[in-house]
Amino acid sequence: MCEDEKYAFGFPGDAPYASETGFLPGSCFEGNDFAEFFRLFLQSKNPKTAATYQSCVRAFSRFLAVSEPEEAGSSFLSRGAFAAKWMTMKYKAHLKARGFAPATVNLHLSAIRSLVNFAGQLGIIRWTIKVSFEKVRPYRDTRGPGIAAVRCLINGHGSSMPPMEIRNQTILRLLFDLALRTCEVCRLDVEDVDLESGRVSVLGKRRSQKEILTLPDPTRSILASWLRTRGSSPGPVFIRMDRARQKALMGRLSRRSIQRMIRKMSVEKGIDATPRGLRHTAITAALDLTGGDVRAVQRFSRHKDIRVLLRYDDNRMDLGGKVANLVAGSV
Repeated sequence: MCEDEKYAFGFPGDAPYASETGFLPGSCFEGNDFAEFFRLFLQSKNPKTAATYQSCVRAFSRFLAVSEPEEAGSSFLSRGAFAAKWMTMKYKAHLKARGFAPATVNLHLSAIRSLVNFAGQLGIIRWTIKVSFEKVRPYRDTRGPGIAAVRCLINGHGSSMPPMEIRNQTILRLLFDLALRTCEVCRLDVEDVDLESGRVSVLGKRRSQKEILTLPDPTRSILASWLRTRGSSPGPVFIRMDRARQKALMGRLSRRSIQRMIRKMSVEKGIDATPRGLRHTAITAALDLTGGDVRAVQRFSRHKDIRVLLRYDDNRMDLGGKVANLVAGSV
């Protein structure tokens, strides 16, 4: 084997290539300060990603039979490029054997790859690992529960509504009328809403700046009703409430709370709906109402990649089903 090949693989135990088989000489992580590295790694991510990656590294630590994520990361990185690649491939096989979905397998692999890349950025190691991700078929069903189901959930609003119902109906309107994601609804603060101009500022998925969206009249009306009920104090638009006393608790409503709320309402109405399903239905309805104007609907859905909307459009028209009918009718 030539010297270049030996260096590229970073075989453990080869003294001339020690920098490729563990921490770089002089690195502050040659000692036991990996807990600080792991804290910095998580701080470099947005809160949602940090929580997810922390969970993924915990799962990886269990696979390595160590007690803490910090110990798993230190053990993993200190073994070098070849051993790290080997362990990653074994972990991928382990996840697949346990029946995890391709997207879940990829998420765990992304956490490991990100950890390695961060170590490289700090100069702790001088190698990276390439991970082959599982193929994922995104957006298998983009139709959502349908307009009829949305009508069952959205009851309109009035002064006789209990405060919690006004809040819930406002959330439903934002999820459907503006096709907002659950996280976008949760992040809304009172300062983001301008009822006078009929606009709301939304921090979108993987965005660093807020986007200004126009509120349709029904959405604007019920949002105004909810803000009168909630009060004008600064903070999150949607807050937790005491169900029994219909009293605000002022803490920000979580994504899981919204998901549970919509699931409960769906079960009561005898339908199957989720926050993501409401967004899917809104986008499908927008394509129907605009005659398939993908460019216009892209502004509505705020997808970065127009190819995602083409999947929506294909599912909406069911081109495969139409061709199947033609073929079946030919004999």
